[in-house]
Amino acid sequence: MESDNIAWLGHASFAINSGDTLVYIDPFRLDAGAKHADVVLVTHPHFDHFSVEDIKKVTGPDTEIFVPKDSVNAVSFGRVIGVEPNKDYSSHGVRFSTLPAYNTEKERMDFHPKANGWVGYILEANKMSIYHPGDTDNIGELERLNVDMALLPIGGTYTMDIDQAIAASKRIKAGAFVPMHYKAVLGKERAHEAEQKFLKSVRNSKLLKEAKEPYYSFD
Repeated sequence: MESDNIAWLGHASFAINSGDTLVYIDPFRLDAGAKHADVVLVTHPHFDHFSVEDIKKVTGPDTEIFVPKDSVNAVSFGRVIGVEPNKDYSSHGVRFSTLPAYNTEKERMDFHPKANGWVGYILEANKMSIYHPGDTDNIGELERLNVDMALLPIGGTYTMDIDQAIAASKRIKAGAFVPMHYKAVLGKERAHEAEQKFLKSVRNSKLLKEAKEPYYSFD
């Protein structure tokens, strides 16, 4: 399975090239020269996932911006479309669906309540299906997944930690598993330990190197 068309921009931010369509998911701390998107997907309104400043950097005249329904009025530019869990969407020839994203662990229930209707995305791109979870715990809905690549948060505090992510990987059908959302949470040393544990314990696991300038050549 090819991952050459997926760029990890750090934290939970990704750029995905699907033919002639450029998709960003949760763009955050992007360079001022970042390429314009055709599609922007936002999982939930926390600052490190829903950065209006960064979305504006990549918004061109035809960009469509998909955000949870509670955040539609927070963006005053571009074409903004509200999304909700368990729905199918398409934009610029790219299809995607939504899955709920929420916390189940007692100590973080207030961070991402299920009632908020926040989402993860399953994106169909380049004959690949890619799951971006947003901020979530090891929820029952993960058992529905049958994808080519599953991105999993491993940082803990706000999302599942490394052990919970390992457990989640056993419930998901995926051709590859990639960790995300952990370096800023864990710090350098603990992040490295979590990466190594992920690689050792999760089948078909791999690391995506954080893209630097230029973010994504896709050549």
